Amino acid sequence: MTEQLQVRVHGAKSLPALVYLPGLHGDWTLVGGFRKALAGHVRFVELTYPRTLTWSLDDYATGVEEALAVHGITSGWLLGESFGSQVVWPLLARQRFSATGVILTGGFVHHPMRWGVRFVERICGEVSLSMLTRIIFGYSKVARFRYRHSSETLSGLEEFINRRTKLDRQAAKHRLHLVAGSDPSGIAKRVNVPVYALTGLWDPIVPWFLARRSLHRNCPALREYKIIRHADHNVLGTAPEAAAHQVLEWIAGERS
Repeated sequence: MTEQLQVRVHGAKSLPALVYLPGLHGDWTLVGGFRKALAGHVRFVELTYPRTLTWSLDDYATGVEEALAVHGITSGWLLGESFGSQVVWPLLARQRFSATGVILTGGFVHHPMRWGVRFVERICGEVSLSMLTRIIFGYSKVARFRYRHSSETLSGLEEFINRRTKLDRQAAKHRLHLVAGSDPSGIAKRVNVPVYALTGLWDPIVPWFLARRSLHRNCPALREYKIIRHADHNVLGTAPEAAAHQVLEWIAGERS
């Protein structure tokens, strides 16, 4: 491991904490618009994972707990995005962080197409750094169009691109390996806090119709599963205001 798990906190201590566990990319660079839409309503806690090639999902949970404790955050809502949903389950099982509720965005119990995850893991390991550079350059052009309505997300895009190094690719491959081997169904069936799920309609990465079926089957605590029609897998980035509105509605509903 070459770096530590990083934490940024936005908002007053008096507000309910919402802890963002990022997806496969592992950082906070694509949630600027979502963060802005939440301002003044929650204490938004952002994480960036270390680019570790050895951590298990339980190690991720331990790292999150320890980093949050340094900032005096021991309770609140967990917001698990895609890969981040796989960190949520061991956090809930360990019960050292007192979760008020869980919101999954593009999340799942076990990935509905694990063969696809293994295929992407293999491809990720074979892509050369020069090819990765070309892919990222192409992605940057597409992303500037996708996030054109969110100046905050656009401002984080350069940081997102700069973080995509060879080590970052290896860390992403390792996270894919963890996803392919993960089946937290036993934990999900015992969850005793409210669980909500949010995704975009256009999601080939974690098809919502399969993920929703699995959540209903394996997570009795699931309260609601919402689909934002004009968003994709990265629903927090492509529909930040709609996603924030829904998240705040769920949090307010539980508080009342």
